[in-house]
Amino acid sequence: MAAAALAETHAAADPRLIVPLDVPTADEARAMVAALGEAVSFYKVGLELFATDGMALARELKGQGKQVFLDWKLHDIPTTVQRAAAAIAQSGCDFITVHGEPQVMAAAVRGRGASSLKILAVTVLTSLTDEDLAEMGYADKARALVERRIHQAIAAGCDGVIASPHEAALARALGGRDFLVVTPGVRPDWSAKNDQARAATPLDALKAGASHIVCGRPITAANDPHAAALRVAAEMAQAG
Repeated sequence: MAAAALAETHAAADPRLIVPLDVPTADEARAMVAALGEAVSFYKVGLELFATDGMALARELKGQGKQVFLDWKLHDIPTTVQRAAAAIAQSGCDFITVHGEPQVMAAAVRGRGASSLKILAVTVLTSLTDEDLAEMGYADKARALVERRIHQAIAAGCDGVIASPHEAALARALGGRDFLVVTPGVRPDWSAKNDQARAATPLDALKAGASHIVCGRPITAANDPHAAALRVAAEMAQAG
């Protein structure tokens, strides 16, 4: 690739775009990272890779200058969560998710100490509808439960939350300018929603207040993932 073309591609990478590496093996993840090249600078390593080589891959990505979001949704007794967060903080990774329960969130914040690791609280999974929550025994509808958990995350000292694009404006209003609002369930108009019940486009999510978006299958399942990532980044650029 010519130097000018490489520079143009690198400039097109939007650090607000997080691409999930939801594949079974680290080798498949490496292949996807190679295919995306400089079009993506931020990756999510989730539970599927956690069960194999997730931490080694995360360190490898950090060594390549990428940002890494560990979507492991820590949830255990406070002591265990605190120790896990302390260990993760040593890896140099950028984001870690925890379940949005007060004791869990506070323990993770204590565990990360003075490191730069950002603690993100999961509010309500984007696959869940109000009907799903009722079946699970919650009296609150999704928006009310998200609002409660945002307040609790702020009180616990979390850096931000995971919230659907439909609750991004609420999270931004409650958390303020520097609060991280990471929105999964982002689907461009030209892609399928799959199992995301509360989805929105990249542009709409950013306009609503998201600081970062997570966009997976529209990019990773595309015939040309690199081109798809650049297409999503171009849409995001319209938000400024």
